[in-house]
Amino acid sequence: MSLTPDLVALCFRKEENLGYGNDWVPLTEAEQDAIAQRLFEELGEEPLWVFAYGSLIWNPTFVHVEDRRATAIGWHRSFCMELTAWRGTPEQPGLMMALDRGGRCDGVAFRLPDDTRMDDLSKMVRREIIFQEDLDMVRWVHVQTEAGKVRALVFWAGPKHGDGISLKLPLERVAWVLARACGYAGSCAEYLYNTVSHLEALGIRDRNLWRLQQLVAVEIVEAYDLPAR
Repeated sequence: MSLTPDLVALCFRKEENLGYGNDWVPLTEAEQDAIAQRLFEELGEEPLWVFAYGSLIWNPTFVHVEDRRATAIGWHRSFCMELTAWRGTPEQPGLMMALDRGGRCDGVAFRLPDDTRMDDLSKMVRREIIFQEDLDMVRWVHVQTEAGKVRALVFWAGPKHGDGISLKLPLERVAWVLARACGYAGSCAEYLYNTVSHLEALGIRDRNLWRLQQLVAVEIVEAYDLPAR
């Protein structure tokens, strides 16, 4: 990888958590509980699978009893959602990765315990679905695994054009942003590094992300006036 831990470390800045501003409408706990209940009813008697394509691969927030390499057809990874908090600031917004329509995405499907499905759904919704604006980006997708097709829950899939959504940005522009954006949770370069390196460890090479980590490395070198590599 061109993007190294030393380069990533240069992107870190200590930033204050200023929240997401007044444009985001938070969900109440009752509304989050209703979402979890709906998902539980949609699940029925099936096992609960979660499709991980980004941070859940290297930072799963749940206990799982099985994992499989999985492919979601008709989706691809895209840094397309503007971040003015978390890994960005209002002065230097970052970009969050989501699943956008088209192509294919190789990741990991995790199966969660059968006896804690409702509790696990509640915890995931509380963590991932915080604002009204998030509601449309949790869905079920069918993913292909070595043992057959399964239905899996996926978060942050299907963003639509609107405020804060920047679909189809050129990789060069994405790289410029990721090399410079940092928030109270860390830098965008760190997120990219963790995702690509863990995909590599699984034998998964996403062509766009591999090219992107090369471009981000170049951007960091230029931004910090380092000797060319």
